[in-house]
Amino acid sequence: MKSEQQYIELYGEISNLIKQKSCDVMNKVRDAAFASFEKVGFPSKKVERYKYTDVDAYFAPNYGVSFNTLEVKPSKYIFRLAESPIDLSAYYNTIADNNDGITALNTAIAHDALVIYVPRNTKAEDPIQVDNWLRGNTSTMVNRRVLVILEQGAEATIIMNDHAEDKQRFLTTQVMEIFCKDNSHLDIYEIEETTPLCSRFSNVYINVERDCTVKHNSITLYNGQTRNLCDVVLKGENSEVTLNGCAIAGGSQRIDNNTLIDHRVPNCTSNELYKYVVDDKSVGAFAGKILVEKDAQKTVSHETNSNLCASADARMFTQPMLEIYADDVKCAHGSTVGVMDETALFYMRQRGVPEEEARMLLKNAFMGQVIDQIQLQPLRDKLFVKVEKRFRGELEKCDDCRLCK
Repeated sequence: MKSEQQYIELYGEISNLIKQKSCDVMNKVRDAAFASFEKVGFPSKKVERYKYTDVDAYFAPNYGVSFNTLEVKPSKYIFRLAESPIDLSAYYNTIADNNDGITALNTAIAHDALVIYVPRNTKAEDPIQVDNWLRGNTSTMVNRRVLVILEQGAEATIIMNDHAEDKQRFLTTQVMEIFCKDNSHLDIYEIEETTPLCSRFSNVYINVERDCTVKHNSITLYNGQTRNLCDVVLKGENSEVTLNGCAIAGGSQRIDNNTLIDHRVPNCTSNELYKYVVDDKSVGAFAGKILVEKDAQKTVSHETNSNLCASADARMFTQPMLEIYADDVKCAHGSTVGVMDETALFYMRQRGVPEEEARMLLKNAFMGQVIDQIQLQPLRDKLFVKVEKRFRGELEKCDDCRLCK
């Protein structure tokens, strides 16, 4: 029995319970999403965008699923769906691709959602921080749904942290839909610090209108299996999108990032920089596509993927792509996969730096280009420390964390 069969049976058993505990906006699209999931199932490695991840293997175990709802106190910018000041049916599930089996399953069974809404011409003065903690005494599946809406002229910085506290297998699906209206500015960070027992599948969909600046940063510091998808559509002129990624893997960890930036209109800019350090027997994968449609003249786009294989057994797969149908553009892409610079390593050792320390310093410097892109200085400083600790083999020890005790 393929792994999707257990989820088909699960939905048949608990769909009414999910609907009772959820809201009309989410419930109206569940059955259609479930029908799509029944039709397409989980993507196999024969699907181009999933060629580096065996999805079926990670969804095959029998995970527990909780549908309990916790009360969340609303703030100025964060609302429960039932308390939203706008009609969310105009946004929810309108850009998420339910032809993707993981997105379709999430749409069908996610029973609650986080909405971040920034009204017209409003600037969120402080970063909006969301901490997701995986906790439990048994193997658990968690399905998260996030909706971000920036009205015209709005500005916000959002930091989303993923943590795992207990030594259990956790499977997370997350679907995030982001809407950036005219002249809005968004800086969003997804930071993962979980455990080797965790599997994470995150699909992010971003709609960008006119005169916007959008930066999406994906940072994987510690994980088990991670598969991130980020699809961006530029629908308004004079907008700029930046995708940055920092991925560090060791042991038998796997990190797969897949991106698509779709230029549909003229005079837009996109920049993409993903860097990986893979060590031990870990596996990294990056596939990024820049699509320039025929009306998207004056497009400027740069895509770079640089990778460091720090051991002979580590593997890195890279696939940067350009697909251009306009004739007045400036587009470039490239990728590199290399090993430790032995000349630099020799130079440092000749000056008294121990080999292990020298290797750590070179890895740290390699990742510095991505961390330097972070505009929020306190976060940038903190990530420099975390990256160094990661390369030193340390897990940051928090007062309420039991993993290292």
